[in-house]
Amino acid sequence: MTIENSIRMMAGSMILISIGLYYFVSPYGLLLAAFVGFNLLQSSITKFCPAEMVFKKFFFKG
Repeated sequence: MTIENSIRMMAGSMILISIGLYYFVSPYGLLLAAFVGFNLLQSSITKFCPAEMVFKKFFFKG
């Protein structure tokens, strides 16, 4: 699996977790979805992705 696919999988999982938090816990769960969406947007513009740095450091030691 490539690092790009791993980041997409993590982002999708976080969005689904956010929806679950919203439905079962509190409307504030949508703040997580907003944070993930903002990070995806800024990384597409700036080419800087904090999740990519974490994945490279801990999971992709190539």
